[in-house]
Amino acid sequence: MMKIALLTHSVNPRGGVVHTLELARALHDAGHAVTVFAPAAPGQALFRRVPFAVELVPVPAAPKDMVTMVAGRIDATVRHIAALPGRGAFDIWHAQDSISGNALADLADAGLIDGFIRTVHHLDHFDEPPLMHWQRRAYERARQVFCVSPLWCRTLLAEHGIDAMLVHNGVDLQRYRPEAQALDAEVAAKHGLRPGAPLWLAVGGVEERKNTLRLFEAFVQHRQQRPDTQLAIVGGASLLDHDAYQAAFREAVAAAGIGDALRLTGPVADAEMPSLFRLADGLLMPSLREGFGLVVLEALASGTPVVVSRQAPFTEYLAETDVHWADPCSSTSIAAAMQRALAQPLHGVPDVCHRYSWPASAARHVALYRALHALA
Repeated sequence: MMKIALLTHSVNPRGGVVHTLELARALHDAGHAVTVFAPAAPGQALFRRVPFAVELVPVPAAPKDMVTMVAGRIDATVRHIAALPGRGAFDIWHAQDSISGNALADLADAGLIDGFIRTVHHLDHFDEPPLMHWQRRAYERARQVFCVSPLWCRTLLAEHGIDAMLVHNGVDLQRYRPEAQALDAEVAAKHGLRPGAPLWLAVGGVEERKNTLRLFEAFVQHRQQRPDTQLAIVGGASLLDHDAYQAAFREAVAAAGIGDALRLTGPVADAEMPSLFRLADGLLMPSLREGFGLVVLEALASGTPVVVSRQAPFTEYLAETDVHWADPCSSTSIAAAMQRALAQPLHGVPDVCHRYSWPASAARHVALYRALHALA
């Protein structure tokens, strides 16, 4: 048995946080002692109940200034872990984000931990030099870097000289299933989703990285053939500043004049996500940049066709016939893929969902943990 600390950047349902919790659960089920550390502002709690230990790191409500927010969360995480009585019992310290990576680097500098592992899901560009410095430091100071896709392994090696190890994501086939459940109708009514009308789902809120503006333009084009179609954009709890992009999105929506055809739900209860995937006739994921795209597997496991960008990382783990491909820089291409998806519903769960499991991901992590622990 290993004692493993996993650190994530939020208590909200973002992809990296979901990865952390699913990995932690699989490690826990395999007999390891896992503690997840996550920052929580006053009144916040983890979005999902979990069977393993959780340490909530108290932080103030996030200020608008990103640099101040990140600096404050790094400092809060350092102080919380430094004061932890059982800090020295952990075999592995594993950061899933830049905030916790910098906190662990500070703790290593102070001699309070031996070192840490960092998973890079994807890299961002920031205009503020401190944010770029912290992002870089979080992987440069790690004893070992993991990535969830070959794309980011290649990027880190070519652009930063970091030889990262590949670890896979997974999907929970008990949680995400195509069979209708009693909760589905309740979720549809709660979010104003019309029964009998085609429904498209997008997950992650309104963000430039998610390509939400082009996604919406494609939806408007698609409605010329199917005027009864709805689009639900779910989620969006992010630490990053998306105000300018969201303002442009609101202008596009106002100009389109589509009434209640668009549903912006914001973050939803964790228990509602499987129902939303099942209710949807298709998932829209024409992202410009992703680490892996967990929701693609979750939608496919739910029996829902997916429109994705024809680019890595999607092209690295999805077969030609698993999804409906689109050029993410063309709303016309996305709209055409939507038409194809409606004409070709899924029959059964694709094989790709059986190839990616959280127990397999946990086993890969443990093998790498043991190899690194033996070298310490």
